[in-house]
Amino acid sequence: MVVYLEKISIFLSQLLFGIAGITLIGMVVLTCTNVLLRCVWVPIKGVYEFMGFFGAIVTAFALGYTQMKRGHVGIDIVVKQFSARIQRILDGVNYLICAVFFVLAGWQIAVWGTTIWRTGEVTETLRIIFYPFIYGVALGCLILSLVFLVDLLKVLLGEKGAS
Repeated sequence: MVVYLEKISIFLSQLLFGIAGITLIGMVVLTCTNVLLRCVWVPIKGVYEFMGFFGAIVTAFALGYTQMKRGHVGIDIVVKQFSARIQRILDGVNYLICAVFFVLAGWQIAVWGTTIWRTGEVTETLRIIFYPFIYGVALGCLILSLVFLVDLLKVLLGEKGAS
């Protein structure tokens, strides 16, 4: 079962990471275009709004992949002094806490997105709906929690590469 969950988490994390990369390229193109157009006094309307939404998507969609690659900042000066067994226990506790936290965060962000959807709130400048971006952030949190769950299961089953 862990193998299937791991394959699903890898696929979803890589998919979201690819979307984050494409979105980041779009941000660069939009920013450069806006800067060039400002030289002729015709900036693009709503760039600030798009940068905020796209930045949220880039960040949220890269979370799971970054965890899989162990790219998040970790300070383990004290933990490295413990035995391998204690380190695995601490890793397991950490993965459990993080998985629960990001499930709760994803859930609450989705609840907020639903509230925004129901109230019909739109952006100030372009008047576009933005609840899909909120749901995107919730999705990123939930995929990260799936990656933490897989890491936790690996620790519990004693698999190598779990910490």
